[in-house]
Amino acid sequence: MIDFSPMQDGDMTYIEYALRENTDAAALKRYSDESIEFLLGLLNDLTDDDIVFEPEDPGAEDPYAVAGEEKIGWNLGHLIAHVTASSEEGAAFSSMLARGVAASERPRYETPWRDMKTVAQARQRLEESRRMRNAYLETWPDSPFLDVHRPVSERFTARFGEMNAPAAFLFGLSHEVGHYDQIQDVKRQALAARNGSA
Repeated sequence: MIDFSPMQDGDMTYIEYALRENTDAAALKRYSDESIEFLLGLLNDLTDDDIVFEPEDPGAEDPYAVAGEEKIGWNLGHLIAHVTASSEEGAAFSSMLARGVAASERPRYETPWRDMKTVAQARQRLEESRRMRNAYLETWPDSPFLDVHRPVSERFTARFGEMNAPAAFLFGLSHEVGHYDQIQDVKRQALAARNGSA
């Protein structure tokens, strides 16, 4: 997978990375598929109970959560729903920007996490997300607009740089990858609880 740390640390913008690596739609598909395969692999030895296991997360703080859920640990179903929504949002933005549309409204939908109760549902959500992301990339024209940027705040731009089509896709994917450690920690907690070693 991509090492997103230079972008997250502010050493490089997402556009600079995309330019340096000649990142086109085919490369973005490859990066996205790698992430989906990694997440699917994490599900291999899990049970349905593991998907809904409530982990301990002393640092949990979600100001956008439903009242009363701001400090709950996110279970695996919740995390899968969340990261796929972010990657799909980045892919949707990339589709519009590549076609010269500088849309500002966030094209985001997140599967209700409480509906994610089984390994089969988690796998379905990941494969559905793969299909959706790849479909957005298929909408790129052969000569995409790379000089059209998503309107974002000055604060956002100062932190991450401007967002063109490849940058928007990479930004969504970096959010997904940024949750890998949390997902693996929740999996460890779930397996430890199941094996009686928690």
